[in-house]
Amino acid sequence: MARFAIGFYITICVTLFVLSKIVVSYLLYRKWARKRRIIENCLSGGKMVIFRSTMTQSLSASSFMKMAMRLSNKDIIGSGGHGTLYQLRINDTTAFAVKKMNKGNAEIDRGFERELVAIGDIKHRNILRLHGYYMAPQFNLLIYELMPNRSLDCFLHGKLDKKRSLDWPTRLRVAVSAARGIAYLHHDCIPHIIHRDIKSSNILLDQNMEARISDFGLAALMQPNKSHVSTVVAGTFGYLAPEYFDTGRATTKGDIYSFGVVLLELLTGKRPTDESFIENGTNLVNWVKETVKENREEETIDSALVSFPISEIKAVFGIAEKCLEVEPSKRPTMVDVLKMLEQVK
Repeated sequence: MARFAIGFYITICVTLFVLSKIVVSYLLYRKWARKRRIIENCLSGGKMVIFRSTMTQSLSASSFMKMAMRLSNKDIIGSGGHGTLYQLRINDTTAFAVKKMNKGNAEIDRGFERELVAIGDIKHRNILRLHGYYMAPQFNLLIYELMPNRSLDCFLHGKLDKKRSLDWPTRLRVAVSAARGIAYLHHDCIPHIIHRDIKSSNILLDQNMEARISDFGLAALMQPNKSHVSTVVAGTFGYLAPEYFDTGRATTKGDIYSFGVVLLELLTGKRPTDESFIENGTNLVNWVKETVKENREEETIDSALVSFPISEIKAVFGIAEKCLEVEPSKRPTMVDVLKMLEQVK
């Protein structure tokens, strides 16, 4: 009787084990089939445009998209309010940054491709290169070159090895190259481009630690004979110019204010909305302005900077102060900012 009970128990256990395996296999198959249908639907209902890319030399658009559709959480290298950034490695020598954009409203979607076509024509060493894009009913993809040193935000506020902290010559080089990229957008592109979301996480760093201006998901194109574009308020708190909250107008002067905040980040190593500022009811801009007024700017310098020429530090503080003028008309143009930074010695 006991042997019968044991045999019955074993039979039940084996049966349940086999059934569980069948159920798991069925669920995995359904998941695989659903993902395959999504891939096939996207490939059949989407539109892919390649501006310039080494991928076309060894990989077809269809093969690229199949690889892109298999991106998962382990491939994520960044995220924001408008999408998720993935690293797509083709082989040992070729990789891309793929940004999966959340679908917006109809107005945003209508302007999406128009803006991308304009951005695809941009060729500048301090602008992140857009290789192409893919538009589908469910989402949009932007295909960028992959920057080996991530972003300025990662170096200043992330958890990178302290041995990779930015020294002063590198910070100045980042400031100059970023200003050069923004000046190109403001003055040399036709139509001119207002970035509208300049911040340290949108300043990427190449292998030489030079800046590449990125993320034109919120960029507004303006006609050469217009000074602004009326849009919904967009950007990142802490970087926005004060007049933007009152008027909702995106202007080049607003970009210059945001760049002034980035200069303060480079100097102080602090985020615009650092917790210490919030506790004291202030922010990075007001804190620095107050200390500069009292000739105490040395107290605000990033403690990670162990060696620096104080004359250069003070010069950059002065440039940042000009960018952060409350009255937009008193702020310099980005060409002027670039000239001033290039003269810092």
